[in-house]
Amino acid sequence: MNKKITTCLWFNGQAADAAEFYTKVFKNSGIRGIMRNTKSSPVGAEGTALTASFFIEDFEFLALNGGPNFKPNPSVSFFVHCANESEVNILWEKLSEGGKVMMPLDKYPFSERYGWIEDQFGISWQLMLPTRAADQKIVPCMLFVHEVFGKAKEALDFYVSVFRNASLDFISTYGDGSPYPDAINYGECTLEGEKFVVMENDSKQHEFHFNEGISFIIHCDDQDEVDYYWNILSTNGGQESQCGWLKDRYGVSWQVTPDILPKLLSQKDQQKADRAMRAMIQMKKIDIAALENAVA
Repeated sequence: MNKKITTCLWFNGQAADAAEFYTKVFKNSGIRGIMRNTKSSPVGAEGTALTASFFIEDFEFLALNGGPNFKPNPSVSFFVHCANESEVNILWEKLSEGGKVMMPLDKYPFSERYGWIEDQFGISWQLMLPTRAADQKIVPCMLFVHEVFGKAKEALDFYVSVFRNASLDFISTYGDGSPYPDAINYGECTLEGEKFVVMENDSKQHEFHFNEGISFIIHCDDQDEVDYYWNILSTNGGQESQCGWLKDRYGVSWQVTPDILPKLLSQKDQQKADRAMRAMIQMKKIDIAALENAVA
């Protein structure tokens, strides 16, 4: 399935195991493919899994074995809009094994059945019965805390301005009676056909921030598109990283990736794949022409 934006989950050697686990837990899911490390890979032995791509319903994930440097945390979680109470309970039971409860499974003012669980791989899921019809089963949620608390509305406006096919769909604030009445307790936007949620919480007890543990991949057609997203997301407080990775002004991680990159890295000619890998790991922004020259 061709998606403009997909979600990347960072693991330390467990990408294939995680993908297999999730496709057993969730119905209407499956593994699309596994990319193996070449001998030039900096993060794994040749032949071991580098990435595992999988889907749940119409939502696409890429599980990446990136090493021990980063871990997913609850700053990015995933709403699961369940069809009935039974589905909530079944998913809760499966995801709870070896996991950690963030909010107990119970009845809340915003949902008849809701619970927030961090699973055995460190990925956070918010299971709920939605109060209104949901047209996307899995929805990523960004939680703005600490230094980015109070910037969720600004972030929504920014993301909607960055992506060419985007809309601001819904905003709910804490309102009167709250110390922060204008803070967003739930905001929703659509970016290139994908729903995203933002939330804010002023709790000083949160020990997490946005990091590379969960990132969003932007699939680009050509160099012009790579340049556009790279320039607009990495400037004005953003931060460039390596291999097409960057952080935006709020600390959210993105991968600006031309569609040709995975094809070059996974081609059957192993020597060419190695040359592509060696070239890529020296780059910040991906340079398609330089990659093609390295391969040739």
